[in-house]
Amino acid sequence: MDYVSYSKKYLMDTYGQFPVVFTHGKGCKLYDTCEKEYLDLTSGIGVSSLGYGNDDWVNAVTEQVKNLAHTSNIFLNIPSLTAAKKLTELSCMSKVFFCNSGAEANEGAIKLARKYSYLKYGSGRSTIITLNKSFHGRTITTLKATGQEKFHKYFDPFTEGFKYTDVTIASLEETIDDTVCAIMMEAIQGEGGVNPLPKEFVDKVFEISKKKDILVIFDEVQCGMGRTGKMFGYNNFNVEPDIVSTAKGLAGGLPIGAVLCNKKLEDTFVPGDHGSTFGGNLVSTAAAGCVLDVLGKDGFLDSVAEKGKFIKEFFKNAATKNVVEVRGIGLMVGIQLTSNKASEVQKKALENGLLVLTAGANVIRLLPPLVITKEELNKGLTNLVKIIELI
Repeated sequence: MDYVSYSKKYLMDTYGQFPVVFTHGKGCKLYDTCEKEYLDLTSGIGVSSLGYGNDDWVNAVTEQVKNLAHTSNIFLNIPSLTAAKKLTELSCMSKVFFCNSGAEANEGAIKLARKYSYLKYGSGRSTIITLNKSFHGRTITTLKATGQEKFHKYFDPFTEGFKYTDVTIASLEETIDDTVCAIMMEAIQGEGGVNPLPKEFVDKVFEISKKKDILVIFDEVQCGMGRTGKMFGYNNFNVEPDIVSTAKGLAGGLPIGAVLCNKKLEDTFVPGDHGSTFGGNLVSTAAAGCVLDVLGKDGFLDSVAEKGKFIKEFFKNAATKNVVEVRGIGLMVGIQLTSNKASEVQKKALENGLLVLTAGANVIRLLPPLVITKEELNKGLTNLVKIIELI
């Protein structure tokens, strides 16, 4: 089968896909139709957190599919209740709403914040501040929440009620006014270049928010679920947000999203306010329960943090002349190049059996499965450095 021709004939041209078709995987390795082996440092853009073919995950999903795949949200189901208990306890949040994706989770977070503010203060207090270089999704509302103008082209009119700030205290203070109900931010800006927020900026957000009763929303779609070596990215700043959105790695390969809230907001939504046909799906939440069990194991998150340090130490010792900076936390890493050749490096890596991501023209982004070994990292990074040296 000519897969490239099929894609051109039947799929909308939205992704700029590589002409490679994967058929199976095991651990941190993927195999294509020709049985070529690839070491994966992307985990499906942060989704396949336990890698491929994890026995516990496969068993959890398979057993649930055998029993029941879907009912509806007019009935309770055991996998979603089990996952809700595990997720709220691990995150120290109060309640959760399950949906299908990161964008949908962010939509829910926005609705929750606006309703809370409306109930307490009435109309006219619905503005949500997000950060320049942020990314919050591809729906009309989450596109507008995204602080990158390049994503806004063609799609007007957008949902109103968003303002943007630079990641500076001066810009933040200038942006806040009496219409603001919430501030939404990523602990690490993934699509914006893998930029961890400065602690002093985060601290200032919480200081102002506490004083003005402005809600703090953390978009943890990419940097949550153990990615940084802690349950969520914001845990690296020792703060407690009001609302948290998460998705990607939560179900280890199946579509899911979640909106978490603290006790202050736990009764804000009432029946009819929000919903999702597939939200809390039995198979996806069974998978999430398995992932959460792994994240909750003693020492697992510490091992993720250690592997993140290993990556930085590797590049420090490699001292490659074509790298400006290696940044990030845990297994969410950005490698800034001296030139705008990130795509060139990505293509060359693919040819050499290595999967990496980009985050802009000059940043290579690494989001390997959380279960990757240091031996696998060493092999992949050695290969990557050789490629970077040749650009």
